[in-house]
Formats: sequence, structure tokens, C-alpha cells
Amino acid sequence: MKVRKISVAALLMASVMLASSCVGSFSLFNKFANWNKTATNSKFLNEIIFLILSPVYAICSLADVLVLNTIEFWSGDNPLASNVGKTQQVMGQDGRYYAVKTLIDGYEITNPDGQMMKLIYNKTDNSWSKIENGEVKELFRFNEDGTIKVIVAEDKTMDVALNNEGLYQVKMAVSGSFWAMR
Repeated sequence: MKVRKISVAALLMASVMLASSCVGSFSLFNKFANWNKTATNSKFLNEIIFLILSPVYAICSLADVLVLNTIEFWSGDNPLASNVGKTQQVMGQDGRYYAVKTLIDGYEITNPDGQMMKLIYNKTDNSWSKIENGEVKELFRFNEDGTIKVIVAEDKTMDVALNNEGLYQVKMAVSGSFWAMR
């Protein structure tokens, strides 16, 4: 009996050590909870569904803690948190809706006129690029010191901080390039 208690304690300690600092996104639990909140238009009926399905919450939590959050911790990606392949309608600043499809390495954006462009992240370069009409143009690259190198014109780059001042510097450089091109 004593050996069995020690074995169980050792197993629990090992599982605690494997799952330490794996505070992930709890995506399975959150997806189920979000579904439950919007299952019907009645909050009372949603509560009844919650009470009936409450054991599922425990199963989702256990799966998140033991499997999904651990995968997320070690790989950086949670298999259920991914939106790859999903398309959302997003209203642009011009008041029109754009279809934004999530890709493995970025986004595909289709404007209301049917024209498409892609924003792609390159892990090797740690950079974001725009692909439009078959032409690839790098937009910016993350530097080792926490700043970014922004391409503001064909032959002009600048390093800026990721804060309001850096954003202002880029806006001024881009608008200056725009007016210079006119």
C-alpha cells in the first residue's frame, strides 16, 4: 500500500513538473464556454445547457492543462487556437468590407472589388511582406534590439521603436515620400 501511494505521488509530481509554467490560452475550454454563452438567445436556457453539460467543462479544462497548453508552451502554437483557413469580414476605414482569410504564415485580404493581396510573415528573416499582383515587397523587419526596420521608400529604410513616437516617425516619413512622389 505504501509503495502504491509513493507511485501515485511520484506520478503526480512528474505531471506537475511537466505542466509547470504552461499557462496557455485554454482555447478548448474558452471555445466551449463561448459556444455555451451564445447557444441560444435565452440566458436561462444557456444556463440550463451549462448545468447539463458542466462535466464537459471539466474535461475541456483537463485536456487544456495536460495536453493543449503543454503543446502551446513547447511549440508556441495551440492547435485549437489557430484560425488558419477561416475568413472574416472586416470593415475598413473607407466603410467597405474586406474578406480577411488567415493563412499559416499571414493573411489574404480581398477587397470588395475582388482584388487580392497577401501579408506574409517570414520566420527566417523575422519580417512581414506584401504580395500583390505577383510582386513581393518587404514592409518591415524586426531587429534584435526590439526596434523594427521599416521600408519607407524603394531605397530608404529607417529603424524605429515600437511605440507612438516610432509610429509618428513612420507616418511622417511615408507622407513625406508620398508628397515627394507627387
